[in-house]
Amino acid sequence: MVGPPIPIVEEAPAEPEPKLTLQAVDFAALPGWKEDAVGEALPALRKSCRRLAKKNDAQLVGRDEIGGTAGQWRKACDAASKVDAKDTEAARTYFETHFRPFLAMNHDEPEGGFTGYYEASLRGSRTRGGKYQNPLYKRPADLVMVNMRNFTANPSRRRIAGRVVNGLLRPYETRKQIRTGALKGKKLELIWIDDKVDGFFTQIQGSGLVKLDDGKSMRIGYAGQNGHSYTAIGRELVRDGHITRAEMSMQAIRTWLANNPKSADEMMDRNQAYVFFTELSGNGPVGSQNVELTPERSAAIDRNFIPQSAPLFIDTTVPTEDGSGETTFQQLVIAQDSGGAIRGPVRADIFWGASDRGASIAGRLKSRGRYYLLLPVSVAADHSKLP
Repeated sequence: MVGPPIPIVEEAPAEPEPKLTLQAVDFAALPGWKEDAVGEALPALRKSCRRLAKKNDAQLVGRDEIGGTAGQWRKACDAASKVDAKDTEAARTYFETHFRPFLAMNHDEPEGGFTGYYEASLRGSRTRGGKYQNPLYKRPADLVMVNMRNFTANPSRRRIAGRVVNGLLRPYETRKQIRTGALKGKKLELIWIDDKVDGFFTQIQGSGLVKLDDGKSMRIGYAGQNGHSYTAIGRELVRDGHITRAEMSMQAIRTWLANNPKSADEMMDRNQAYVFFTELSGNGPVGSQNVELTPERSAAIDRNFIPQSAPLFIDTTVPTEDGSGETTFQQLVIAQDSGGAIRGPVRADIFWGASDRGASIAGRLKSRGRYYLLLPVSVAADHSKLP
């Protein structure tokens, strides 16, 4: 043999590792900035500032130096508490005084993907009976969740989970194993619901508002995950030819599951990831920053690139409530949440609340666009901390 065999199909060049790059711009460059009621984002920012107040001055706001330190956010956070959120122009002046905008890019590509999520609505009972036969579980005491960043700087997976058996971490049960009774008899049932598909989508959204059979309501939120990789069943339905890529939406998935009850469990089980819940108090679902989320003013981002607490001005399009078209979305949001499917420097999942309108828009939202990262003046001035 005189050399290695020639491949029949050339391999595609490897994609470069994602990298956040920032380009300083003026507020005048933000499309729709003057039209947005930016004061609506102030209550959300104040919630994040209360979290930052618990950090010491030297602590990083994000996972690297992009977001600066908590001490560099003090002035902006203190000033935020003194602005009337209902006075739009005063709020706009506040942001223009205390922050500087940067166009966020992946290397030199400013466009990224935008989706939406919402607080799911369910019907349930604290006890099993009648139509309430589908459990949502509390986090098991033996579930161990491991942040791999505590062990290596560049892990292939961010988190793993399992249970310890004879001193070794072993995989936890899959969705199918849990659905078919792996946790039965362990008194882990948090709530019993009447619709397993509602339960499936609540796990994807991470929170839900349960209308109980006694007329009361119960809010539930994320408490842990079994460690198995998330698989988007929408992608599975497209791959199997059940739904076209153009037709794909949460509503389309629900329709297929409803029309194919004998295949629904098998399809949902392809997503082996399973989320555990806890009962929440308060007026809204809680994001990964541990603050209550604000509809249309909170967003989930990739914390590997964007610091939580940071304001983001998003420029994209969103579907109309009836799904007949699209409308421009140019609004200031606060980075307060994260999610396993939210990956990359220019990627955001906009929170739409618990309304039917929010569910309709979030379920169809899959658009391209860009966003601008707002950093406190003192952070922005320290150009050595920008890539």
